[in-house]
Amino acid sequence: MTALVLVSHSRAAAEGTAEIARQMAPDVVLLPAGGIDGGVGTSFELVLAAVEEATAGGSGAVVLTDLGSAVLTTESVLEMLDEAVAARVRVPDAPFVEGAVAAAVEAQSGADVEAVARAAVRAGGSFAGSAGAHATPPAPGEEVASAGAGDVGPALRERVVLGNRLGLHARPAALLARTVADRDARVTVNGVDAASVLELMGLGAVGGSELELVVTGRDAQDTLTTVRAMIQDGFGET
Repeated sequence: MTALVLVSHSRAAAEGTAEIARQMAPDVVLLPAGGIDGGVGTSFELVLAAVEEATAGGSGAVVLTDLGSAVLTTESVLEMLDEAVAARVRVPDAPFVEGAVAAAVEAQSGADVEAVARAAVRAGGSFAGSAGAHATPPAPGEEVASAGAGDVGPALRERVVLGNRLGLHARPAALLARTVADRDARVTVNGVDAASVLELMGLGAVGGSELELVVTGRDAQDTLTTVRAMIQDGFGET
């Protein structure tokens, strides 16, 4: 599984971001590397230790950074590593918190280092709409190409009331995104990609609100049934 290293000028920021991401990706190795002794800054030694731990055993690692000098520190670390190890590390140009959350959810699904890095980059446009958020869903009965298998089939749609009191916050959004990512189907919720935890959270859907599900692909019917049940059940929250 791809590991994440979080390089920040603040120890609290790195650890806090890791804590947030860990709630949505409990099996992913998340290594905060923030701050310096007694102040704000980035530590070469701390980042080096985190990257070495992240890549141990042949794993890939994605390093998220908060500011420009954190990138410079990370690049210095990569220059010191064996070339074979450095080749398994990616440092995407991505937002720190949002990128960490999106990358962690992608890594939780078992994606490789390239896919995890791409997820972090896409996170930068999730709330601005540049990643396809709030796209117009297909009309009833319209045939749509499945993103997963390239199939063409009718779009299944249904409106479901969100069952949990707290709404589509981080935990249920991550559960839904992981469930959808494992299916041979494409799902949108109120026009956004259900495989993107940030796009789901960006909806701001509160408990009791109505969600429009649109599902296409070979596994469309079973996926719709599963997603409907998750939403109606409030994602297991009381």
